[in-house]
Order: sequence, then C-alpha cells, then structure tokens
Amino acid sequence: MPPANPSATLSANSSAATPSPTPEPGLLAALPQLRRLWRSMSARRKGQSVALLGLTVVASAAELVSIGALIPFLAALTAPEALFVLPFMQPFIAALGLQQPHELLLPLTVLFGCAAVLAGLVRIGVQWASTKLALSIGHDLVAGIFRRTLHQPYTTHIQRNSSEVVDGIVLKVERVINFVLLPTANGVAAAFIVLVVCLVVLAFQPWVAISMILGLGSIYGLIYALTQARLLRDSQRAAHATSLRVQALQEGLGGIRDITLDCTHATFCARFEQADLIMRRAQVRSVVYSSTPRFMIEALGMVLIASVALLMAQGPGGLGQVVPVLGALALAAQRMLPLAQSIYYSWSNLSSNHGYLTEVLTLVEQPMPAEPDAASAPPALPFEHAIELRNLGFAYHANGPQVLRGVNMRIAKGARIGIVGTTGSGKSTLMDILMGLLPPTVGQLCIDGCAITAANRRAWQARVAHVPQAMFLADASVAANIAFGVPAAQIDPERVRLAAQRAQIADTIEGWPQGYDTLVGERGVRLSGGQRQRLAIARALYKQADVLVFDEATSALDSATEEAVLEAVEGLSRTLTVIMIAHRTSTLRSCEAIYRVEGGVLLTETKQIHT
Repeated sequence: MPPANPSATLSANSSAATPSPTPEPGLLAALPQLRRLWRSMSARRKGQSVALLGLTVVASAAELVSIGALIPFLAALTAPEALFVLPFMQPFIAALGLQQPHELLLPLTVLFGCAAVLAGLVRIGVQWASTKLALSIGHDLVAGIFRRTLHQPYTTHIQRNSSEVVDGIVLKVERVINFVLLPTANGVAAAFIVLVVCLVVLAFQPWVAISMILGLGSIYGLIYALTQARLLRDSQRAAHATSLRVQALQEGLGGIRDITLDCTHATFCARFEQADLIMRRAQVRSVVYSSTPRFMIEALGMVLIASVALLMAQGPGGLGQVVPVLGALALAAQRMLPLAQSIYYSWSNLSSNHGYLTEVLTLVEQPMPAEPDAASAPPALPFEHAIELRNLGFAYHANGPQVLRGVNMRIAKGARIGIVGTTGSGKSTLMDILMGLLPPTVGQLCIDGCAITAANRRAWQARVAHVPQAMFLADASVAANIAFGVPAAQIDPERVRLAAQRAQIADTIEGWPQGYDTLVGERGVRLSGGQRQRLAIARALYKQADVLVFDEATSALDSATEEAVLEAVEGLSRTLTVIMIAHRTSTLRSCEAIYRVEGGVLLTETKQIHT
C-alpha cells in the first residue's frame, strides 16, 4: 500500500510554528507570478487583456476631456467677458454664432455635461470589461485545475491530500479572482487615468502637480516600506491555514461516526478553529493595511486645494481666475485620489495574496497528457489470449522499498483468478498494475505479448472494469450511477437494464416506485451494503469490459449478503476474465487458481481452496 500522506498529520498549530521563508519585496515577489499567470492564459484571454488596455486609454482620454471642459464652464459662470475674448474660444463662438458673453454658459454647460457623462460611461465600460475578464480568467483557472487534476497519474492521487485540490479550486481560486485579478485590472486602469490627470494638472499648475506626486508618493512609499514584508508573510500563512481548514473539515465530516463514538468533537473543532483563526488574523491585517492610506491621502488633497486657493486669492486675477482653477483641481482630486487608492489597493492585495496565487498557479501548471480525453483515446487493445506479468517489481518512490518484486504470472482470457494476502502484502498494488493504473518500476505487463506502455495504457484500461470494496456512488439516480461518467443524454437505458440483470439487482431496482430513476443518496446511503456492491458490479458490466477486477469487494459484507453477491459473480459470463482479491480463500470458491502475495512476492499457484 502507498505510504500515508505526511501532510495529513499537520495541524494548525504546527503551521503557525513553521517559520516562513524570508519574503521578497511584495511587488517584486508578485511580478514573476503575474508572468506565470500570463503564460497560462489562452490566446483569447490575452487578446481580451490587450483590448481592455485599449479601452483604458479611451477612458483616460475621456477623463482628460471632462476635466478640460470644466475650466471654461466655470469661467463662463464667473467671468464670461474675459472668456469671450480669448483667442482659443473664437472658433467655438463663431461656429455657434454667439453674440454676447452670457450666451457661452448654455453651450459650455452642455459640453461639460456631455464630457462628464461620456467619461462616466467609458469608466462603466472599463469596469464591466475588467470584471468580466477577471471572472473569465477565474473560470479558466478553475476548469484547468480540475481538468489537469483528474488527468494526473494515479500515483499522484494516492500520495496527495485531496484537501489541497478542493481548497485550490473552491477557495483559493476565488481568492485570486477577488483579490488579485480584479484589483490588478482596476489598478492598471487607474494608473492610466492618474497619469493623464497628473499631466493635466502639470500643464496649468506645475507646482501643484509636483506637490501632489511627492505627497502621494511619500505616503504610499512609507506604508509600502512598513507593511510589505508583513503582507507577504501573512499571505503565506493564510494560504497554508486555508488548506488546513479544508483538511480539518473533510476529516471531521468524513469520520463523524468515530468522532461521535469516541467523543473527540473538541479535538477536530480545535483544529478547524485554530486554522481559521490564523487565516482570519492575516486577512484582518491585509484589509487594514489596504485601506489605511485613504484617510491620509484625503487629508493631503484638502490641504493642497486650500493652499492653492490661498495663494491664488492673493494674486492679481481675482475670483474669476481662482474659481475655474480651483474647480479643475477639485475635480482632478476627486478623480485621482480614489484612483490612487485603487492602485495601492491593487498592490497590497498582490502582496497579501501572493501565497494564494503561487499555489493556484502550481495546480494550473500540473502536466497534462498529450491525449487526455476519452474521445481522443485509441480503441481498446486487442485481448484474445492472456495477461502476463514478467519479472515485475514496483516501488512507490525511487529510493523507497520494493512493494512487489520478481512477480511472474499468466492469466488466460476467460480465467477466474483469486489473489489472497494479508493487509499491506502488496496485492492491491498488484491489481493497480494489472489495471494499468500504476506503471511497473521494473519488468513488464503484457497483453497478448504486447507490453503496456504510456502510449497504449488507455487502450488497455478500456478493457478493464473495477469493483472496489467501497464503491463511490454519486447522489444521483441508479441509472446515472450504473452508467457513471456518461452524460445523461447518452445513457443507454437498455444497456443499464442488461447490466443490472447480469448483476442480479434488476428485480430489486424495478420493484422500487421510481425504478432506475431512484436517487441513491450521498455515497449510496439509501442502499444496503449488498445493493451497493451489486450496483458496483452492474457499473462494471455497463462498461462492457473484458476483465473484471474485484478488490476485496465483499470483505465488508455480512455472510448472507456476501453469499448473494458471490452468486451474482458466479453467474457472470465465462467469456469474462475475473480477478478477485480477498483476505479469505473461502471468498474465492469460483476461482480456478489462487495466488498468495506475501511480502511483495507472489507465491506458487494452488488450485485448492482452503476454508
């Protein structure tokens, strides 16, 4: 059997005590991950990202127009005579046929209103496009992780804690969408608009623009220096604690019977609460650090506007000069300060969620086989004569102990073979190799003399069906569980009934009010043990495989139920090759030959059954 996953023994307490690696500067640490994310994106998403960038440029231009339109509008309110004689206004006045200064107010009001509405509409478009793009990328990440995870080698699945993947798909990708992708898209858009606003202010009040840039830069730079290391550490802790939380949840719900009997509720609750507490504390700091600069920046903006008003009021221009400039500065500040906060929020979220992004990208970058789907799989491998194991050996790790060694075996087509052995002797590993789930470390698995390799493994697996001790049943209908994995529209009802008849469960199913549409409940909770196992046999038969492997399929059943299931096995067609694993030889009465596995060695064949 494979070694236990060491991650399963971790707890929230141990995670808290584990020293975190020395963090890099937040932004520098995030940039390589953003490049990895870009490489993982499809060509379509990259094109949409470029289009969003173009829309952001349009939004920046719209903001420029709206701020520029405010100055003549305010001048028309306060000093229309001075505005009426300005050279740059003459083409506008001539085009509209205006005769008096007061006539400027209406067209300039309309112009400013249109510019403001246009800027708002374009900003809405940018927000819609960036949100849609971020969520679309999130969908690609989730679908890609799930698809790649399902296609990982069997050895990966048996050595990995499922909470790692469940947490990555259900929680961490959502975290990346909401706290990395969306803030980054908004931050990039904000950066373009802030740049344009700064250029506008720089054009007519250079010292104000320089003061704003220096003030904003100083405040954000100081907060960056004080918080970036802590944000990155919190990101790593929160990501790890999230995985431990899901693991504690799975183990607590999965072992509820033992927990209730042993009264160990407090232990599992403590593990879950400790992991959740670590995660929440890290998130609190992230939220506080992200929002802190806003209040300081708003105060700075008010001080700058007041200073400009004071200085300009002392100049020779009077109110007619002061009001338009102050209005433009106020609008620029109203636009720029929230955008500056958005840029900082984007950066702080990149830093505080760096660990989540790294773990999600690790799952996204899992290797994918060249032809992973059933639709592209080759036809079933010809099987007319025999299955052979030739000097076969296996180890789960390169430097690990040999679980199997020197195994030689020949199983003729149509034979019924039994394999017995104590727990941990290697018999289930042997079956995994026979089914093509594990590649032998040494030696060969051959079908009709043809060695099974990575190139033809799927073709062999098309010939094999598996009946485990604990069959997985979906919370779906009987028919959907017999035709497991087949889309509902493609299930063949006649084939389902035939498989149920051969498994000797058809009469039972057809006696239920809803027949094959009966829901079995989560993990088949509404069925008896014998019904579940016969449903497992029916599932294997629906596949129309040539080889059926029973992996201790009756070991958890009582004697009467086991007898009924064995009768169903004995009634199967003699054209099927049946391989049965059991602890007791009495279970293998229908087998023509029995092999015993001890210490990874296949002992001599016997044809006598000892009860």
